[in-house]
Amino acid sequence: MSLSPFHLAIPVYDIDAARSFYRDVLNLEEGRASTQWVDFDFYGHQVVIHEHPKTPSQESAHTNVVDGHDVPAPHFGVVLPWAQWEDLANRLKDNDIAFVIEPYVRFKGEVGEQATMFFLDPCGNALEFKAFKDMSQLFAK
Repeated sequence: MSLSPFHLAIPVYDIDAARSFYRDVLNLEEGRASTQWVDFDFYGHQVVIHEHPKTPSQESAHTNVVDGHDVPAPHFGVVLPWAQWEDLANRLKDNDIAFVIEPYVRFKGEVGEQATMFFLDPCGNALEFKAFKDMSQLFAK
């Protein structure tokens, strides 16, 4: 599967804390930057943090129930290979990142079975990282 990289710009009210999180915890490579924004290589995609006053969704996230868990909305993330997802989950735990939804396997034994975890960046932006043992299940119904 060949994908075109996406570009996503997100608001952060503490650019230094967010920069450190994306660079040092998620281990993303920095690209261009200024005092008000920083580009990151987000697994081949371009995610940019932009300094911005705190938004309502950063203050108090809305949730929707999925598989019995309160999933924050909005959120963003990426689908990783299974071993890379496990490595990230361990790195987040080692960095004492508080999970909104602890790493677990969702829809176990069903179509679309996937590993998932949710956590917040230092500015309250919700992220979800997933993995599928069978990538053909990514869009399965």
